Amino acid sequence: MNEIVGTHDILLVTLDTLRYDVAAELADAGRLPNLLPGGRRWERRHSPGSFTYAAHAAIFAGFLPTPVTPGPHPRLFAATFPGSETTGTGTWVFDAPDLPAGLARAGYHTVCVGGVGFFNKLTPLGSALPGLFAESHWEPEFGVTSPHSLERQIDRAEEALTRRDRPVFLFVNVSALHQPNHFYLPAAARDGRDTHAAALEYVDRHIARLYALMRRPCLVIVCSDHGTAYGEDGHVGHRVGHEVVWTVPYAEFILEHTDDPL
Repeated sequence: MNEIVGTHDILLVTLDTLRYDVAAELADAGRLPNLLPGGRRWERRHSPGSFTYAAHAAIFAGFLPTPVTPGPHPRLFAATFPGSETTGTGTWVFDAPDLPAGLARAGYHTVCVGGVGFFNKLTPLGSALPGLFAESHWEPEFGVTSPHSLERQIDRAEEALTRRDRPVFLFVNVSALHQPNHFYLPAAARDGRDTHAAALEYVDRHIARLYALMRRPCLVIVCSDHGTAYGEDGHVGHRVGHEVVWTVPYAEFILEHTDDPL
């Protein structure tokens, strides 16, 4: 990361509420060609939080989802913190309370395009996470009730990126997976794993346009912040300590100067 920060744009995409099992099934079936270019597969990881605010507060402090295998696992980014056991020689260390501030001090313009309610800037709580960025955006069309949310989010990201004059850290919180998502399957009467999968395929249809906006080379991190339950052991939703909530998909790759991300 010490060779990447300062030389690459950085794109962080959180697919809010995406379950690992659904994500892995679609990837294995070849149904996510754009989200995971080059035939990649998801890495199985554990979320640092069971709901959006907690998970993103940790992610923005440098605690991305953790590999499920025994650690310690050196992190990509880490705030200066005495005694950290996950800060390695390849970790980019920032002397700031959060990653956006650290990258801003390193010369990056930081941009947030919000999705779910914790990014809506309508309340003090909904302003806390977007407030970490130099530039932040949210509109109702970006939110969970919009069937075209990602398209509108990418439109706004494109507007923001036309003004760049230095490296960019772009964060996009994709709301499409979050309930309600039944409208991605017109015949569905309610949310479930099938509509969750349909929402992910919607994301795949449009995500390539977001990737194309980034200046090359660019580090891309795509992950879920947490999963969600659809009746497993009686649970519906998240903010509970269930396996389907804590286990999330994760991928990272470099978009190179060629048309093919490798």
